[in-house]
Amino acid sequence: MAYVAIADRDHHLHDPQTFVTKYIWSQDHKVIAIQYGSVAILVGLVALGLSLLMRLQIGFPETFSFITPYSYYQFVTMHGMIMVIYLLTALFLGGFGNYLIPLMCGARDMVFPYMNMLSFWVYFLSVIVLIASFFVPGGPTGAGWTLYPPQAIAEGTSGVDWGIVLMLVSLAIFIVAFTMGGLNYVTTVLQARCRGMTLMRMPLSVWGIFIATILGLFAFPALLVAAIMLLLDRAIGTSFFMPALISMGTQTGNDGGSPILFQHLFWFFGHPEVYIVALPAFGIVSDLLATHARKNIFGYRMMVWAIVAIGVLSFVVWAHHMYVSGMNPYFGFFFATTTLIIAVPTAIKVYNWILTLWRGDIHFTLPMLWACGFIFTFVHGGLTGLFLGNVTVDLPLSDTYFVIGHFHMVMGVSPVMVLFGAIYHWFPKMTGKMANETLGKIHFWMTFLGTYAIYLPMHYLGILGMPRRYYAYGNTEVLPESGVIVNQGITIAAIIVAVAQLIFLVNVFYSLKKGKPAEENPWRATTLEWQTPDTPPKHGNWGPKLPVVYRWAYDYSVPGADRDFIPQNEPPREAKA
Repeated sequence: MAYVAIADRDHHLHDPQTFVTKYIWSQDHKVIAIQYGSVAILVGLVALGLSLLMRLQIGFPETFSFITPYSYYQFVTMHGMIMVIYLLTALFLGGFGNYLIPLMCGARDMVFPYMNMLSFWVYFLSVIVLIASFFVPGGPTGAGWTLYPPQAIAEGTSGVDWGIVLMLVSLAIFIVAFTMGGLNYVTTVLQARCRGMTLMRMPLSVWGIFIATILGLFAFPALLVAAIMLLLDRAIGTSFFMPALISMGTQTGNDGGSPILFQHLFWFFGHPEVYIVALPAFGIVSDLLATHARKNIFGYRMMVWAIVAIGVLSFVVWAHHMYVSGMNPYFGFFFATTTLIIAVPTAIKVYNWILTLWRGDIHFTLPMLWACGFIFTFVHGGLTGLFLGNVTVDLPLSDTYFVIGHFHMVMGVSPVMVLFGAIYHWFPKMTGKMANETLGKIHFWMTFLGTYAIYLPMHYLGILGMPRRYYAYGNTEVLPESGVIVNQGITIAAIIVAVAQLIFLVNVFYSLKKGKPAEENPWRATTLEWQTPDTPPKHGNWGPKLPVVYRWAYDYSVPGADRDFIPQNEPPREAKA
């Protein structure tokens, strides 16, 4: 705890003195968090626009002449990669990880503030490189967001000259940014907690971000290696992943590469990536439920160990994404078994959330609506995952819209529900203003019902056998008339959901300007971030003295207490006497 003592004494020495050092080259974790969040949301809006273009083509083919087969696959690729990596990962870890870890742990800042600043600007550079691919000859890559070779770098794929190169370079830069930020998060949690903040007193938000960061530090190197090797295959003709083949009637110079090796490397990263996004969501939603149900989290220690177990098991299930790759059936049995096992700690978390709500004093605030919406979508998405985890069921469904419906419910809608709940929950702390309740509820119901109207019918399309990643389906038996009608309905629902996100942006800017001033602790929460002397917290967070923690993070509705919450830094009654 030497760092804590030094930081407590010298916190004023790196106070920002100018506009540039306060808001641009800032070393304040709160400003960096908002920088991360703002860039992630902006690039996420680009991905949202791309998804609308895709849906217009699927719902109303032969209507929009500017959506060509080449551009369609570019939209698919960029939408998927932006949403998974540059929005969700960056917003959960770079945004909320940066904002919450020091405040919830009672620290003045991250352990390495300068490296924290660098991590954001390197992330920003990766976004610029990615977006630049829209403006180079041939446009961005159209290889699909999984970037499978040989298609990713073979002639005939859109963006094969510049697009794929910029995509791979951008991913490598992003991983550098993540590594700098991730080392900061882990070190801060382990070394900079305030006095009394033991590991088992940390809020579950911190636990989720902490374990997710560790997963990323182990998983992202696999993607970095895969990206560099694929880049070498493209740039100088190596054969890590490219086998001997004839492309466009011409024998390529490649020989001996293994496309399956790339799939293993990608999914060794790709499945932990699901939990790099999910674990922070699990932690944050636990805090939202406890706070807005006015009840302690059920089974706190079980929840912590479930997060740890999910993190460990996520590294032994990756090949359930590869059942159709021709792997040995015995491997299929192993990965199907581990996939079912990882459902156990995940189910424990769902049970604990429901038991936390049971007989709670539930307040349907904006954050609580999103938290409840998350439980619905996550359970539905998880149940369809049990189907796909079984080899015999997955084989006919693997390349259909059933997978798109499942994946988006689990990896798309569920985390986004938590993100919006978290934004509305911590908006008063970040800005000193309350978000507009009416606009927020319109945003919630349009988004919640709209996403169900989009993704539930996709399961039906998958069972019909409608293949994914097709530009058009034509008048074939593959897609009956009912499928055509369902696709049109999905497209209309997608447009409505997109409009709802504009309502969210209006709410943010309106509330910043004309929102009702927030109290210091409007939700009557127990965790440390709500106990800062200033709202929003100033640089250094805690003024002249760091807090001292006396209890866990979930003392709600304690029998005999004066209020229905007891903050973590409130001493026991005996200590007051």
